[in-house]
Amino acid sequence: MAKNTLQQLHDVGQSIWLDYIDRTILRNGDLQRRIRDEALTGMTSNPTIFEKALAEGQEYDEQLRNATGDFTALELFELVATTDVRQACDAFRGAYDAANGEDGFVSIEVSPGAANDANATISEAERLWSTVDRPNVMVKVPGTEEGAEAVRRLIARGININITLLFSIDAYRRVIDAYMDGLEERVKAGKTIERIASVASFFVSRVDTEVDKRLDEKARSAAGDRKAELDALKGRAAVANAKLAYALFQERIASPRWKALEAKGAKLQRPLWASTSTKNPAYRDVKYVEELIGPHTVNTMPPQTIDAFRDHGEVERTVDQDVDVARQALQQLEDVGVSMEDVTRKLLVDGLASFQKSFDTLLAGLERKTRSLGRELVADR
Repeated sequence: MAKNTLQQLHDVGQSIWLDYIDRTILRNGDLQRRIRDEALTGMTSNPTIFEKALAEGQEYDEQLRNATGDFTALELFELVATTDVRQACDAFRGAYDAANGEDGFVSIEVSPGAANDANATISEAERLWSTVDRPNVMVKVPGTEEGAEAVRRLIARGININITLLFSIDAYRRVIDAYMDGLEERVKAGKTIERIASVASFFVSRVDTEVDKRLDEKARSAAGDRKAELDALKGRAAVANAKLAYALFQERIASPRWKALEAKGAKLQRPLWASTSTKNPAYRDVKYVEELIGPHTVNTMPPQTIDAFRDHGEVERTVDQDVDVARQALQQLEDVGVSMEDVTRKLLVDGLASFQKSFDTLLAGLERKTRSLGRELVADR
């Protein structure tokens, strides 16, 4: 039987993770079907995904109603989230074992209140790690400066980490160093590093959304060749930015520093392409999959993007092609007055704010739902 495009994508070295979780797919066989038929080897979750899952249907009602003890909204959410993530980890355990611990991970995120506090991030990450209690769980930590410090210390403690909300090359460079620093600390302390894993989640489509908006603003007061120049730059920044991130990845894994760690059993911190559903209907719906295909990468996609790629995606190694063209595109943006440094800084701020808003909405919805089930939550401790 001929392999479908998702299986072909996996065969060229890109892992396909599902950017979605809810209790229904964990129990009705849909996740197992996707693992079997669509070469899924991992899953990512976040508060927005859980917010929707908790708000829809009754899958969580029994646990919310019958959980023993008194809970704050945050504690009850963690109970629900860790239950789902633990079950998902078990579903992907076969992929984890088959890949010798290099794939098959499920991610769970620390709360947004910890994003700019390394100590708080570490405390939450350790709690989530021990609560889920599976070797193939990854704890998501935001890619802030404080987050990078937390990554170093968490890796040194042997916890798998997914660094999220990466937009800039400088932030990516920082977390590559944090990963290596943490591994080196373990080596120096005589500890093993063979089973520690990490991915660096580089966000893609949001970059085009912000850059295109800025180009449109400039185009409104332009005409002729100038307007054509601005229009020609739309839809190019996100992939170009990600390609430069991959070029940095290739450079770092070829370094003597990494080779020394690799010789001791270290696993690659793979780039993960996140935010890969297409936001602009003028663009191909699998644009951010097709244009970033290559070895040692992960693409986490929502179900509709996975379905679209299986239907009409094209598999070809692209992530390290035309890198000079990518650099040129980013330079052209600078030349017309679109600062990628400013764009990526704003996207991180906006991403953290959106994360906080989703989390607040989730906890408020959880309070309403538990009340409707005849249960009162305790105030924050």
